Formats: sequence, structure tokens, C-alpha cells
Amino acid sequence: MADIVSLADGVGELVRDGDVVALEGFTHLIPHAAGQEIIRQGRTDLSLVRMTPDIVYDQLIGAGCARKLIFSWGGNPGVGSLHRFRDAVQHAWPVPLEIEEHSHAGMANRYVAGASGLPFAVLRGYRGTDLPEHTATIKWITCPFTGEELAAVPALNPDVSIIHAQRADRAGNVQMWGLVGVQKEAVLAAGRSLVTVEEVVDELDPVAGQVVLPHWAVTAVAEVPRGAHPSYAQGYYERDNAYYEYWDSVGRDRDTFRTWVRDEVLAGRSTAEAGDREGVR
Repeated sequence: MADIVSLADGVGELVRDGDVVALEGFTHLIPHAAGQEIIRQGRTDLSLVRMTPDIVYDQLIGAGCARKLIFSWGGNPGVGSLHRFRDAVQHAWPVPLEIEEHSHAGMANRYVAGASGLPFAVLRGYRGTDLPEHTATIKWITCPFTGEELAAVPALNPDVSIIHAQRADRAGNVQMWGLVGVQKEAVLAAGRSLVTVEEVVDELDPVAGQVVLPHWAVTAVAEVPRGAHPSYAQGYYERDNAYYEYWDSVGRDRDTFRTWVRDEVLAGRSTAEAGDREGVR
């Protein structure tokens, strides 16, 4: 069975300095609480992986947790830039940040290859872009059957993947539904996994369109109500659009960001509590 742990214990046991760490969730079920716990525990030198790094990665980068970002798009969705991400790339603040950029299709295929135990993935993509000129992990190969030239990308096998879901049972079986991205593949591709959930229940009632991760595929589960806020968890709460606008003002300035880390993250406040206090919800 997967272990049922606290968020602090889960991050403390599974996330180590220098790890390759994936926090996945596409608009929906983004594990913000886990990202902030990584900051609280002072993890450093991480290679962060995410298809769409948004404000959770802006926070981790600004806090100095990351040395590298492997991604396919980055921004504050519906608002604009990630200012801590930009500052790290342009000015090496607080530490230099190496970037490895792919397309969405390339990243998704890399996770699938990792989850399948394959060394790389092949796709029709990248042609007509300059990404292969700037990304060493995109190579051209020739199909041995048709002679077609295709793009190849290496499998992604994070040391630890972290996702958020709606429910888990006491054995550690995880249930999620709604807009689901590559969370399943990210967990199956990883050496270790932590799933934060809205609630732990005795039995998982079936839901239309559900994805279930069996307990033997999950290392640990932590009950973290509102652990995806300010993103949404279908069936539990809506997206807090005002928080994304609020984050633009926080992330834009180094001193404001430092104050936010001190007063909100290190003080142990959740994003939902911060949103209530700032009147952004």
C-alpha cells in the first residue's frame, strides 16, 4: 500500500536536493501546496519538470530551489509573464537557471516513454521550428520502415513526481477526474511519487471519466484540502482567478516576493488563506 503521510513528511522523505522533480497538473489540480512545502523545507539544486510551468514554478524558481527548468510553455495563465522565471533567466537571480524547452507534444511523449519503460519517444513534430537548434534533447532519426525523418526525444523519468487529485482511499488508491493532463504518466515514469488529495476516504465511489492510480504505483499520499488552490479541483472548488492577478504584483518585484515568502510560505499560510487576507478571492 502507499503510505498515508503528512505533506511535510511526504516532501521531507521524497524530495531531495539535486532531484529531478515534476509537479504536474494542467490548469486543474496543480499541486501548489506541495510546491510551497518544498520552499519551506529549503530544497535546492532541483531540475524542475512541467509541461506548463505557471505560478507554482515561479515561486520555486524565485525561492532559489531550481537550477534547471525542463518545460514546454511558461507564463501566468490569463495574466502575463512569470517575473521570477524571467529574472532568473535574464539576471541569474536568485541563482542562474538553465532551461530546456520542448513542445507540449514533445513533453507529453517524453512522459509516455518514461512511463512505458522506453528510452525515447518518436513524433512528427518540431519541423519548421528552431527548437532543435537550441535543445540538445531533440534529435532527428530515420524510420527504418518508411525512410521518414522523425523527431526523437528522450524519456522523462523524474526522481519524484508530485500531483494533486480529488480523493484517495486508505490503501493509497488515487482517484481523479475532470481535466486531467499527464499526471498519470508523470507518476508512472517516476522513481518516487507523492499525491496530495482533497480527502482520504474509506471507499472510492465511481465517477464518470475517472482516472485511478492503484496504490502499488504510488509511494505516498497526503491529505491536503485545497491543496491545488489557486487552480481548481473539479467537484471541490473553482479556479481563483483573482489570485493569478494578485500574483503578478507579488512576483514582479524582488523585495515584494521576498516578503511574500517570509510572511506566507515560511509562516505556513496556504494560498487560500493568503487570498482571503488580501481580499483576492
